[in-house]
Amino acid sequence: MPGIDAPAPPPGLVPPFPGPVPLPAGSGHVPPPHPGGRTLPPDTTGHVALPPDAPVAAPSVAPGPQAGTGSTILAVLLIGPAGAGKTTVARYWAARRPVPTAHISLDDVREWVHAGFADPQAGWNDNSEVQYRLARRTCGFAARNFLANGISCVIDDAVFPDRPVVGLGGWKRHVGPGLLPVVLLPGLDVVLERNAARTGNRRLSDEEVASIHGRMAGWYGSGLPIIDNSHLDVPATAQRLDEVLARAIASPPPW
Repeated sequence: MPGIDAPAPPPGLVPPFPGPVPLPAGSGHVPPPHPGGRTLPPDTTGHVALPPDAPVAAPSVAPGPQAGTGSTILAVLLIGPAGAGKTTVARYWAARRPVPTAHISLDDVREWVHAGFADPQAGWNDNSEVQYRLARRTCGFAARNFLANGISCVIDDAVFPDRPVVGLGGWKRHVGPGLLPVVLLPGLDVVLERNAARTGNRRLSDEEVASIHGRMAGWYGSGLPIIDNSHLDVPATAQRLDEVLARAIASPPPW
């Protein structure tokens, strides 16, 4: 009744949070316009498009004259043994493209796990395989998310030609056939020297480095483009990578 206060809730109870105010019938909620003036598709969150369910298709060359990959939006998988320079080259190439390009390192994503991190150096087991698969799937979603919003990406990972668990099949499944794989494979003496300069869990034993390098040689004859960067510095390797990718866009390698 007017003038009579509503009874207070019993001690210890909090009134329920009021729900959203319903819109008037027939008003039809219209999402705010995109800053660029274009209409947002229904599967957006804010102004960020969600990646489509379909796998990433092969990139198409951007119109107009351009050197190397130019302004083409693409997804790259940079493969190589420990000490090949994958992360350094990927970061350098991504930072110097004329269009927005992201770098995703699988090792970095794996190490997001702190307590319970399954370090492969302690032996490959069920836990390390599960964490690897989870990191690969996370990288794949991130790549598709970037591409859905017009941002190219380059992922680096030590993918083995003779080991399906850490092979190309998982990347093809999580990203799509449009992913362009390129192998960095310098000489064994080079990767041993680079590995010796590392610290922490990224530094491997010489025996393990030699074993990984030997298995990576299986990429020869696979049809994938291979760059021997034994005598190339980072800028020159990144330039070679861009040239190789430009050819791969025109004629995608079989994988």
